[in-house]
Amino acid sequence: MKEGNGFDELIHPATRLQIVSLLAAADWADFAFIRHQLDLSDSALSKQLSTLEEAGYVVIERPLSERRRRVRARLTPLGRQRFTSHVAALREMIAAAAMDA
Repeated sequence: MKEGNGFDELIHPATRLQIVSLLAAADWADFAFIRHQLDLSDSALSKQLSTLEEAGYVVIERPLSERRRRVRARLTPLGRQRFTSHVAALREMIAAAAMDA
């Protein structure tokens, strides 16, 4: 895929795409909720969130709640824009494939 067409190699792997899709539908999502929804281990989810955070697509907060540290995540404006562009690129590919069929 040519760069700049909206297709995002960082978001595209299935697990990251699922995480970003889930976060796109929420303001904030708790780590435990994401883990449960996607049936991931703590370490697998942590690794994927860290990758997205390093890219600037996700913000992770660790607020203290009832003496327990909770972890929650949300998409950044950049992450939301990249997700939207990626979905549009996927839709274009699917439409082109349907026209060729």
